[in-house]
Amino acid sequence: MSTTSHVKAPAQTPAGHPQRWLILGVICLAQLTVLLDNTVLNVAIPSLTQELDAATSDIQWMINAYSLVQSGLLLSAGGAADRYGRKKMLIAGLALFGVGSLVAGVAGTTGQLIAARAGMGVGGALLLTTTLAVAMQIFAPEEHPKAIGIWSAVNALGFATGPLIGGFMLDHFWWGAIFLINLPVVAVGLVAVVALVPESKNPRGDRPDLLGALLSTIGMASLVFAIISGPEHGWTSGQVLAGGGVAVVVLALFAWWESRIPYPMLDLHFFRDQRFTGAVAGAVLITFGMGGALFLLTQHLQFVLGYEPLEAGLRTAPLALVVVLLNFSGWSAKWMVKLGTPVAIGLGMVMMSGGLVSIATLASEGYAGTLLGLVLIGVGCAIANPAMAHAIMSAIPPAKAGMGAGINGTLAEFGNGLGVAVLGAVLNSRFAALVPVAATSLPAALASAGSSSERQEITDAFSSGLRTSLLVGSVAVLLGGFLAAALLKRAERGERGELAEREDPAERAEPADA
Repeated sequence: MSTTSHVKAPAQTPAGHPQRWLILGVICLAQLTVLLDNTVLNVAIPSLTQELDAATSDIQWMINAYSLVQSGLLLSAGGAADRYGRKKMLIAGLALFGVGSLVAGVAGTTGQLIAARAGMGVGGALLLTTTLAVAMQIFAPEEHPKAIGIWSAVNALGFATGPLIGGFMLDHFWWGAIFLINLPVVAVGLVAVVALVPESKNPRGDRPDLLGALLSTIGMASLVFAIISGPEHGWTSGQVLAGGGVAVVVLALFAWWESRIPYPMLDLHFFRDQRFTGAVAGAVLITFGMGGALFLLTQHLQFVLGYEPLEAGLRTAPLALVVVLLNFSGWSAKWMVKLGTPVAIGLGMVMMSGGLVSIATLASEGYAGTLLGLVLIGVGCAIANPAMAHAIMSAIPPAKAGMGAGINGTLAEFGNGLGVAVLGAVLNSRFAALVPVAATSLPAALASAGSSSERQEITDAFSSGLRTSLLVGSVAVLLGGFLAAALLKRAERGERGELAEREDPAERAEPADA
């Protein structure tokens, strides 16, 4: 019995779907709305601190509630897309994301906003998995590097232009507008997906792993809760130890469960592939450093240097512009093929690490050091991100493209959320140790300062904490680059060795046949 009737033929032809580039534009539009909301909230931090009386931990949860829900659901969302249809999941994701954006835009308390952000994460999980999975289906293999490069450019565009768009909206409207602006984009995306995107699915796909999704979500949320709570309550407090203990136990149970069931949301056998493992290590650490650094940088530009939200957003835009230019021009795809995946990832992450060091050491002297750092990060991101996404997807069977996209998205979202939590915790710890007054945030500390000299001490303490946090992020990115490059290089040597072993017996057999 044939199973090909479940998938439209154009998506499987060697030349790819005839409308593949237009479809790529549609799914990138859907993806962009999700990615913007990873960073758009950063520039609203001062407004939320004042209007909702939000503490630093509240702000971090507003950001992390969104990314953590996505991290927990991306794997199961990818499996559902493979089984039930990627087009259906795109439509469902857009609808859920639109509803969550509406609720977030009219939220009146920090609790309501955190809950709405978590709801948006559900829709975002469906969108992020299906966009990459659809791209892998509609393009021929030889076009995958270029398609993934464009897809990665949209990732960076959403990641880095969130502060710019958020700043523009805050200059003209109240903070809720940064969420309501999603609604017209969602509406356009729904119409375009229905009209253009072909349906594709794996009819023999495994059923969703609901328990695995629950365990991963609880485990990740507990881990970040412990990290966020550390600076405020103490790293040896009962609250932090309890959160960390729950995370260890639940994530260990998740790994055990995934190894026992026949339909795992995370197939642990993938980790036997060193190419996959290397790309995984790089993906987590690259987003760890970038996510945390951008979270801190936008606060530095506004709180320390005194820029308005729109000005702060404009000053982070060069990162996105560099990535978009290099990926849309095809430059990054060309150099990925020329250098090879291991070298491309290693070089890209070394440049990103250097960019973080530049911002950490030169940001206090003016914008020039920050600009240099953003350009270096942008070039490194343009080289390394597509190479890592391609390495992950090429290590997974095409029938499980949704699962592969889920893994890739989970790593990015988890790394970003963990980066905000860890680097934010480093900043808070350093700030609390140096600030001359007791306060939970920089604005609160400045408000309680009694003199200009005390205000200067507070600002210097924040800058010192920022430098420390950025340097921690740079080390994480650098180590990730070395680790990923080494594992990928070893995997390539292993593949060449296996190929040689398969060829040698045939070569030795030729003289005997003669």
